[in-house]
Amino acid sequence: MPIQNDMPTFEDCLKTLANPVRRKILHELREPERYFPGQEHPYEWGVCANKIESACGLSQSTVSGHLATLHQSGLVSAKKIGQWVFYQRDETAIAQFLAALRENL
Repeated sequence: MPIQNDMPTFEDCLKTLANPVRRKILHELREPERYFPGQEHPYEWGVCANKIESACGLSQSTVSGHLATLHQSGLVSAKKIGQWVFYQRDETAIAQFLAALRENL
């Protein structure tokens, strides 16, 4: 990943992915219809934070912290629509991270 002051670093992504809950969220966001069924809003918006919280079985504050970390690392995007926040994978950022990982190992 390009290293700029306003962009997350490769190391930021590694730290983010060190947590199994964050890896699980990222994995499940790959197939939102499968892992977060019954969402009232279009999946094109992403997955509503409360659906992710329900799927994780953890407290709202814990899941919010994980989502914030994923967002800050650039691996997911967040979109606020009305009172809801929707999250989806940033496939470009993930591809850049994977390419950097291949180069660094």
